[in-house]
Amino acid sequence: MSLLERLNDDIKQAMKNKDKEKLTVIRMLKASLQNEAIKAGSQGLTEDEELAVLSREVKQRKDSLHEFEKAGRVDLVSKIQTELTYVNSYMPEQLSDEEIEAIVQETIAQVNASSKADIGKVMGALMPKIKGRADGGLVNKLVQQKLS
Repeated sequence: MSLLERLNDDIKQAMKNKDKEKLTVIRMLKASLQNEAIKAGSQGLTEDEELAVLSREVKQRKDSLHEFEKAGRVDLVSKIQTELTYVNSYMPEQLSDEEIEAIVQETIAQVNASSKADIGKVMGALMPKIKGRADGGLVNKLVQQKLS
């Protein structure tokens, strides 16, 4: 089942359950996917393109969450946290810290990285392996720690 089909099914279910908040988030996701397909000029998106859209939506919400927490907007913080929960349910299963560390070690060995000057090489080889399954900022920090 494609992501759009799954979203359509979930929209129907949210309508039946009268879950307005979930319905709104799913519709936003669907609109983002459709807008991306229109921009790409194709009928549908590949899995990687869908994952990129979902990752962008998660990142936007995390950024908003951080800003709202800084501003002390408790009402908006809870709303964004709920939205983030719904969006994350469509993301692939996230890697554990141990799995990320093992992949980072393996990639550092593959590209023969030895200093901070090699971070770009490592990240370039690493990101396709973990795309959508780990936070890029966390991975970058881990790579920097390993190479320092």
